[in-house]
Amino acid sequence: MPIQIINNIKSFVALSQEDEEAFIKILEIKKYAKKEFILQEGQVCDKIFFINSGISRVFFNIDGEEKIVQFFFSDSWFTDYSSFLIGQPTNENLQAMEPCEVVHLKKNDLYKLYETNPVFERVGRVMAENAFMSLMQLNSMRTNLEPEDRYLNLLKQRPELVERIPQHYIASYLGIKPQSLSRIRKRIFDKK
Repeated sequence: MPIQIINNIKSFVALSQEDEEAFIKILEIKKYAKKEFILQEGQVCDKIFFINSGISRVFFNIDGEEKIVQFFFSDSWFTDYSSFLIGQPTNENLQAMEPCEVVHLKKNDLYKLYETNPVFERVGRVMAENAFMSLMQLNSMRTNLEPEDRYLNLLKQRPELVERIPQHYIASYLGIKPQSLSRIRKRIFDKK
């Protein structure tokens, strides 16, 4: 039984036994190897993903360069909402950075669940609100903070990233060059 995803949902909404059973019936669990794509640009994103274990990254290819948008650790949700809602191909890539176990929820199954078990409409709303807030915080960080402050904020808010993600990926996520991140890290280390 996929306990982790149920516990995640129960952290913001109460589920009856009937709700849990209906939800579990629509889940599909897949394993991905390191560097394997969970979602690739050009595909239509017709699923919501729950990262059960492992680390994944979301990035865009812009003029042949990868621009990292976000990292997802276990107990995280992801979907490309634009592609999911309107059915157009995504330009995002979701890739496993280490072996991952991912729970898939298909759009059609989820919408049927909304009809039969209305509590899941609230789950969908809360997930959309959380995704929106995360995007707003990320945009604010990239727009309003200088590169060194972005890195210091990352150290404070998400230290697991700095511990587990390669430096060149962190630099891309922060919107700076790897050489700049090296200088920032050196300055911070020298101040200690």
